[in-house]
Amino acid sequence: MRNSRIALFLAVSAVTTLVPALTPATASAAENPLRPYLQQKPAWHRCDTALPASFQCATIKVPLDYGRPGAKKLDLAISRMRTSSKKERRGVLLLNPGGPGGPGADMPPYMADELPKSVKDKYDLVGFDPRGIGRSSPVGCGLTSDERNWERPYKAETFTKDVKWARTVAEKCDKRQGGKLRHITTRNTARDMDVIRAVLGEKKISYLGYSYGTYLGAVYTQMFPKRSDRFVLDSAVDPARVWRGMIQVWAEGAEPAFTRWAEWTAARHATYKLGRTPEAVRKTFYGLVAQADRKPIDLDGTLLTGDDIRHGLRGAFFGTRDAAEVVAELRKAAAGAPSSADRKLRTSEPVPPSFGRTVPEDNGDAGFWAVVCADTRAWPRDPEQYRKDAIRDKARYPLYGDFASHIKPCAFWKKSGSEPATRIGNQARALILQNEWDSQTPLTSGEGLRRAMKGAKMVTVAGGVGHGIYGTKSCADKTATTYLTTGKLPRKDMTCKAVPAADERNAPNRLPLPTPPGIPGMVSRF
Repeated sequence: MRNSRIALFLAVSAVTTLVPALTPATASAAENPLRPYLQQKPAWHRCDTALPASFQCATIKVPLDYGRPGAKKLDLAISRMRTSSKKERRGVLLLNPGGPGGPGADMPPYMADELPKSVKDKYDLVGFDPRGIGRSSPVGCGLTSDERNWERPYKAETFTKDVKWARTVAEKCDKRQGGKLRHITTRNTARDMDVIRAVLGEKKISYLGYSYGTYLGAVYTQMFPKRSDRFVLDSAVDPARVWRGMIQVWAEGAEPAFTRWAEWTAARHATYKLGRTPEAVRKTFYGLVAQADRKPIDLDGTLLTGDDIRHGLRGAFFGTRDAAEVVAELRKAAAGAPSSADRKLRTSEPVPPSFGRTVPEDNGDAGFWAVVCADTRAWPRDPEQYRKDAIRDKARYPLYGDFASHIKPCAFWKKSGSEPATRIGNQARALILQNEWDSQTPLTSGEGLRRAMKGAKMVTVAGGVGHGIYGTKSCADKTATTYLTTGKLPRKDMTCKAVPAADERNAPNRLPLPTPPGIPGMVSRF
């Protein structure tokens, strides 16, 4: 059994439209080639005997290429839990957990446990696995465990090897999936959402999307503004940063979190003994990084390099107490001291059931790269640009800058996405929720989405830590519930305060947000 110190470390390290907008189903097939998709009748069935009978699943068809709807088709797995209140029912609440690469067909029963009754009375909860993910014609590239490890620091001596890794991933994905990957994009997933809307017989959809799901929701409101009802966008992606910039923002956001952590920890030197001043705490941490770079630190049988420590603890610094406990254990291990015997570890919530689906082991990774590489054509193609950026950003953001800006498979992606990236700029009356200390979509990212969506309002949880808000009994929950049940937005952007001491922990999150394989403890890429 993995013992306490290494378990603690692992626990906290953690697009222009090709076809017209989907027209009413009364149009003739000649006028609307999408008519066969819009008029599908799902064969609903019980998803799993271990889950409520009210949780129903079905599979529908969508075009691989909306510019050629009569050509290849994809399966799209959908699910629902219908409201029991016909009198109160407003419509459907489509759900997305984030990713890219996160399946969402499992979401309705999880969200049914977290959402208030007033919301469940108003809406059927509808989940779906986005195209290429889970049971929706899943993609895979045949990547090994090492090839799936994409958090790679920049080092001059390993740069050639890292370039080869990025090229290999791109080539393997192209060989396995070919032209399919260029259609696994956010814009096409938004189109799939509109097919779901039509198949369910709804004029509009409401939506709750987390993390990457905020960008997907924003793209839907841009493409289908007249079909967008009430949209809650929780833990937001900045559309101006997709996608390289959203990885780089992890490094940008980590530095103020680290500074805050150092101040908090210095004030508790008697407990953690990491330094009496923020400067001393910083010196202790980077001293451990340097020591581990010279000789890996043995943390309960696992050898950790300085690079392992930097990327493994990036997210932990957003929750001050978590990081202080881990760094204190690292310091003891570096000095050869035994583990703290009385330490109690917090475990993550179970992942949603898979209903026995068979998907490639690297489906999440393949889906992630498909979207982030095909959504935008802004990825540099010259490896030397990545080298320069990684060197620059390690100096700017020493904790994670080189990881964020180092070369990625998108530099060698064989086929560009079928369309340019979507430019978000609309008056949709959405509600954006954002924690102040979110390691995956930092506050600056949420502010970026708010600037793009001029008709939206934003609730910032001051002192809020973690990724994913609505359904966690946050101070923002009441505002979101009011919006979903009445349509009423705050008169202006607002801030509420997290409960006392909430900023000390990256608390386990019951929301079924995806965990990237090979990066223990992280709740989501975006």
